[in-house]
Amino acid sequence: MKQTVALVGNPNSGKTTLFNLLTGAKQHVGNWPGVTIEKKEGMFNYEEHEIKLVDLPGIYSMSTFSMEEIISRDFIMNEHPDLIINIVDGTNLERNLYLSLQLKELGLPMVIAINMIDELKNKHIDIDTKKLTKLLNTPVIGISAKNGEGVRDLVHSLIHETSTSEFKYDEVTEEHLNQIKKIVKEVKHDPTHEKFYAFKLLEDDELLIKQFNLNKEQLNRLNVIQESFKKSKSQNDIDMAAADTRYEVIENITKQCVTKEQNIKHITEKIDRLLLNKYLGIPMFFLILLVIFLITFGPIGEYFMGLIEGLIGIITENIIEILISLNTSNWLISLIEAIINGVGAILSFMPQIMLLFLFLSILEDSGYISRAAFLMDQLLRKIGLNGKAFIPMLMGLGCTVPALMATRVLETEDDKKMTMVLTPFMSCSARLPIYALIASVFFPKHKGLVIFSMYLLGLIVIIISGLILKKFVFKNSGSTFILELPPYRLPSLRNTVMHMWEKAKGFLTKAGTVILLGSIVLWLFTNFNFSLEMIDNPEESIIGVIGKAMTWIFIPTGFASWEAVISLITGFIAKESVVSSMAVVYGANTVTSLNQILMTKFTSVEAYAFMTFALLYSPCIAAVGTLYKESNSAKFTLKSVLFQSLVAWIAATLVNVIGSLLFM
Repeated sequence: MKQTVALVGNPNSGKTTLFNLLTGAKQHVGNWPGVTIEKKEGMFNYEEHEIKLVDLPGIYSMSTFSMEEIISRDFIMNEHPDLIINIVDGTNLERNLYLSLQLKELGLPMVIAINMIDELKNKHIDIDTKKLTKLLNTPVIGISAKNGEGVRDLVHSLIHETSTSEFKYDEVTEEHLNQIKKIVKEVKHDPTHEKFYAFKLLEDDELLIKQFNLNKEQLNRLNVIQESFKKSKSQNDIDMAAADTRYEVIENITKQCVTKEQNIKHITEKIDRLLLNKYLGIPMFFLILLVIFLITFGPIGEYFMGLIEGLIGIITENIIEILISLNTSNWLISLIEAIINGVGAILSFMPQIMLLFLFLSILEDSGYISRAAFLMDQLLRKIGLNGKAFIPMLMGLGCTVPALMATRVLETEDDKKMTMVLTPFMSCSARLPIYALIASVFFPKHKGLVIFSMYLLGLIVIIISGLILKKFVFKNSGSTFILELPPYRLPSLRNTVMHMWEKAKGFLTKAGTVILLGSIVLWLFTNFNFSLEMIDNPEESIIGVIGKAMTWIFIPTGFASWEAVISLITGFIAKESVVSSMAVVYGANTVTSLNQILMTKFTSVEAYAFMTFALLYSPCIAAVGTLYKESNSAKFTLKSVLFQSLVAWIAATLVNVIGSLLFM
């Protein structure tokens, strides 16, 4: 038997962890809201049942204020899943049960999973699931999605014990809901969701009122019922009256089902005293990032990088020797050498990239990312955004593509567009090889500090650019910032390693596809002229002529060589291509030889200006495509790319001019 099961819950309640556990999928799991931004589907079997599990975006209620709420509500209401798993964060039961009550109103078969029972034990909190089952008239199972405890019982209950029974509110509320049900029946909508529709109309849900197309007489009746309900609840606002009704029920339930040991101060409070301190919070955030970069690009990262570079060198020598022994044509040897050099230049930086991914995964899984968004709220408000916009920006540290998609969590269109313009200024991991290469050549004693300065510079540019955009473009941007701070959790080794590997795998995939193909094309363009004749002087090649024709643009930035220009142009395909392109156009056999060549081509100031431009100019073509998809505007996409590239040119020019004056 095939069944569709919707996995519904609050943000950061463990939905995606449970989804991965049941389906074997490898979705991104993080201890911060906004991880799931669209629905995910996976399959698993139990007994004779074939189950399609749908992981919906985390929502706090069945209202529709944000994109994730719309996705979740539309799926539940329009696609009619056979069953619902409502996953609840047991450490914050009161807040989570608000959604549970709304789901009960739908009348769909449902089971409730109280997640994080392992943490409840550590916090000395006990939830009586049997009593909770009786009060909610719905099976309630305690689980730990992280370690699998109770999950088998949950699936068994899902198949054999789900409940569709209606939840009863107090008599006054039920009386008002019954009156509204008569209006619902008049518009002949799905009777299975009758109580849910009645409560949403009682709350004055504008979307539903518009959908039902209520006539004037029905609207008047609804208004009379709402006024009566507000009066019965001693409230002036219908939303508050409805919310109070649910929270009165929740308070009564938790009093009967939850027991806590008093006077136990959780470690989260102790850590937050330091990390969220009014004066120390932001300095601590930057200190944490600095330490990460010092470790990643310090002796540990360098050691593993040296091992990979040595291995690539041995492989290259052996391959070339074999080709020579086979009397292979010089042009073919040159091509294969260019491919190895291009791909090898990227692969040599893999250890450092994986180290950075590991640290970022730990920050995400521990719960610190939400704190970072909270800390940055004050700064972002100066440019018309709020701390919630910092979440997509932080995702941009990994890859700009999902970061742009994550802007869907923002409430207003101006907030979303402004964040999409600014997010690419947060350095993605694809730019890391550029910084690592330049820093190791020109700033060997301060590599970690120099690379950290790139990320800090990106944030500074975001603030300055945001102020400009707020004044001249997005004048009405800015919205309320409400963000849950999850408790600190010890990162799961499995999730952390899986998260790190997923990002690293994407990097390796690019090396084996985009970088490989790019190295071949670049070799062809570097060794042939427009007459398709093979030439010895790269300056006379196709790419040499194109590069020299564009160098005048980069004269103020200090790196006006055709090799540097072409390397940056290939970065539009993939930012990793900048390093591989340098290896090809400069004819470097190893990363060490490329280092020696660069020493003769750049000064330290010009090298830093080059890094600055690489940090800020247009993101890769995949990110530009995502920008277009999310904005649904070619005009906005083009303006964004041009703005980012102009900012990069201005910043690089300033670095070159000021740096030259200071260090001449």
